[in-house]
Amino acid sequence: MKNSKPTIYDPKFLPNNIYSGVPSWLNSPVIESDEDLKKLDVAISGIPWEGGCTIGGYSSCTEGPKAVRSASIRYTGFLPDFGIDSFDYLKVADYGDVATQNGSYDFTFSQIRERTQKLIENNIIPITFGGDHSISFPIISEIAKKHPKKVAVLHFDAHFDNYEQYGDDLYARCSPFYRLYNDKNIDPTKIAHIGIRGPRNHKEEFENAKKFGANVYTSIDVKERGWKEVIKEALRIISKNTEFIYITICSDALDAAFMPQGPQDMAGLTSYELCMMVHEAGLAGAKGFDFVEIYPYTNSLQTAAHVGNWLALYYLNGLAQKVKENK
Repeated sequence: MKNSKPTIYDPKFLPNNIYSGVPSWLNSPVIESDEDLKKLDVAISGIPWEGGCTIGGYSSCTEGPKAVRSASIRYTGFLPDFGIDSFDYLKVADYGDVATQNGSYDFTFSQIRERTQKLIENNIIPITFGGDHSISFPIISEIAKKHPKKVAVLHFDAHFDNYEQYGDDLYARCSPFYRLYNDKNIDPTKIAHIGIRGPRNHKEEFENAKKFGANVYTSIDVKERGWKEVIKEALRIISKNTEFIYITICSDALDAAFMPQGPQDMAGLTSYELCMMVHEAGLAGAKGFDFVEIYPYTNSLQTAAHVGNWLALYYLNGLAQKVKENK
């Protein structure tokens, strides 16, 4: 494996490729054999997978890993915000994509579990780019086998993603947390859903979170209490008697204004709030991360039409509450 550190502004720059035409993440070294794993702290994986599409049609989230890697070569590991270069302290390499098979949860999830197990056994932090949100279930479930009842999860999302099933689909992108709630190695009270909001949630999902004892922080909580108070409280609660903190982020945790190539959900987190909360989780020692649900091929999502629907629905909700109070 080549020695490499991300670099920009270098006229002699030549990208490392994970496969033809796709650079490795931040031009990091590419893992070429299992022997390379012994030298690492962090491994980057892509999972170009889309299961049952709950929004109708192809979303292009399968192109997410490629898009993330292609954009990444602009960046270094240094943040002037904190005065630290991550790559001065962490050895990072790109492990390429997990093998997927279109339409087959069994094959794809078994491959995800195999990759996750290999990384965890080598004490390597997995960073994963999806793909739809269903991929988080096999990753977290596999980690929990090694840390039964001691895995904490920070879930940033507009939606609970804890629907019992989508039609006959048990593993759709709207259901990974229902699968985790019922996983024998997971304690649901160590899960925090952060950024929840809006009319694309079902009442059943809200009730499932309460039923299983998951911790819920709405977007309103973040806005009114402040991001710092919310993340510190969430970490304090879910980290009790915990060995492993995992971060999973759906792009629609962000307000639509900050995520034009993702699900259009208003009244959400700013990119600053989300970055700062993830940074706090890193400071707390989180050992895994995934980011899912970006749609690279999407251009216009008719955002104004979406906003109009949201405003009408929020108005009607307030009106209904007023009527209820006057009864």
